[in-house]
Amino acid sequence: MLAAVLENLNQLVLRELPVPEIDADSALMRVEAVSICGSDLRILRSGNPRVNMPAVIGHETAGVIVKAGANVRRVKEGDRVAIGADVPCGLCHWCRNGMGNNCAVNYAVGYQIPGAFTQYMRLPRLLLEEGPVTPMPDAMSFEDGALAEPLACAINGLELVNLSLGKTVVIVGLGPIGCMMIDLARLMGATKVIAAQRSQTRLEIARVYAADVYIDTSKEDLVKRCLEETGGEGPDVVVTTCGSVEVHEQAIEMVAHRGYVNLFGGLAKEARPMSLLSNQIHYKECFVTGSHGSTPRQHELAVRLIANGQVRVQPVITHRFPLRQVNEAFAAMESRQGLKVVVLPQEK
Repeated sequence: MLAAVLENLNQLVLRELPVPEIDADSALMRVEAVSICGSDLRILRSGNPRVNMPAVIGHETAGVIVKAGANVRRVKEGDRVAIGADVPCGLCHWCRNGMGNNCAVNYAVGYQIPGAFTQYMRLPRLLLEEGPVTPMPDAMSFEDGALAEPLACAINGLELVNLSLGKTVVIVGLGPIGCMMIDLARLMGATKVIAAQRSQTRLEIARVYAADVYIDTSKEDLVKRCLEETGGEGPDVVVTTCGSVEVHEQAIEMVAHRGYVNLFGGLAKEARPMSLLSNQIHYKECFVTGSHGSTPRQHELAVRLIANGQVRVQPVITHRFPLRQVNEAFAAMESRQGLKVVVLPQEK
């Protein structure tokens, strides 16, 4: 089988490898689609302590089960499944209490568990017993199934900000997550969605999601516009779906009293420390949270929302490549000219 092997930093090499062997407790999936996450690009460029090279990375994926071990009950041959990233250990305090994305061990597909930039991947016992392995309806495309993983992360983020009917939500950063959050915020009860972005290309792509207000932050003052759009009170919820420390600071500056801020976008290691006037939080009685990853429950919900057409993911897919062009796929991702880049391992 063909696989993209991360042999060292900045060295993603196509190799012919044996199809993985399975045992009685594992299964084999034919990978039909895998999309590139920003974290995949960071692993390629900077590595990750949980990834021991040589490695196969990639965690936003979907495919078909082609073989299942004798003890496997969760899947069977022929099942169409979407796979998520975070795999609870099932034993620690966090996993036992439904917070597997905060697992003390922090297992993940494409990290400790070999990932999906390959034609076939092995689903080990832990992934099958504890992880996000979600059946897909026949009418759902494998591309859509692969994007259930980032949507699950978006669900986690909006669940943490107490989103409910009648809220005004600001989403800063209109990459794939930010775009999907527009649909998701409406579904969860937001009556006004304000979407902000600096890149003109991404701003134009995001208009298909029909937010109530679009703000071009390369030309407009983000805080000033958001206060104007909320009668000076500030938005109820601000989600920073971009990796900007300045935006993190602006989010707290503009959020309403008793409002919620989700610092969704992670920051680069070289980013300066966040400068925060704690009195803003103190006197506003606002809530500031982060979020990362998702749980198997949220991944299952993401698959249902996509399958039902309640959250659209196709508009954010701007590039498609066969696996043999995986380096071109990563280059397209890094160029930021589009949004979501999907690799199709079975395409010639």
